[in-house]
Amino acid sequence: MGAKKNVTVDTNEDKVKIVSAEKPTSEVIEKTIKGKKNVLKTNPRSQKYRDMKALVDRKKYYSVLDAINLVKKTSYANFVATINADLVLKEVDNQINVSFPHSTGKTLKVEIVTDDLLKDISAGKLDFDILLTEPNFMPKLAKLARILGPKGLMPNPKNGTIVNDPVKAKKELLSGKTVLKTERKAPLLHVSLGKADMPSEQLAENFNALLKVLSGKAIKATLSATMSPGVKVDLSNYQ
Repeated sequence: MGAKKNVTVDTNEDKVKIVSAEKPTSEVIEKTIKGKKNVLKTNPRSQKYRDMKALVDRKKYYSVLDAINLVKKTSYANFVATINADLVLKEVDNQINVSFPHSTGKTLKVEIVTDDLLKDISAGKLDFDILLTEPNFMPKLAKLARILGPKGLMPNPKNGTIVNDPVKAKKELLSGKTVLKTERKAPLLHVSLGKADMPSEQLAENFNALLKVLSGKAIKATLSATMSPGVKVDLSNYQ
């Protein structure tokens, strides 16, 4: 094995520009920030990852079915991996409801607001993924916004968690209806489509259901498994 090679950089305050770099087995970057010199070490990807990545054409946009099959082929986890979709949307703060035709393998814990649950929330007990409430509980929930808000658990009419019939809404969510939202400050959406042992056609149908609800809001989409390189998807048929 050859000796480790250095990457030299030109720095200007907080900005770092790589001047020259051979392909090192482990990158060593010298970074000067406001007169202080730091050495940053970055661990390279495993050989297995690089072998799998070599099977993916980085310039190509695949059909959804071809992308799913390639993700399965390049997944190197020693367990049943999850197939994920990472999307870039046209705008931030999108919240959507989607009913996947096939199970994604993810179990949601849905709770309905009661006075007893409000006490648990006040004590910091947040043992649920989605919180449903009737409108009349909102004044009490408003007092707990500082606890629920940062966790993304505050009921909101935009994502269908403030409803007149929370029991019905809970049944719908548990039967496959999913509430999705972008990152808080970026138009990025991360979605689990299902498990790698599902038929590729079912995973493709889940992806198609997602894109149908997005109604042309998706700009880019990449599919990957828990341990695999990403594969770009051709969205021209979804615009």
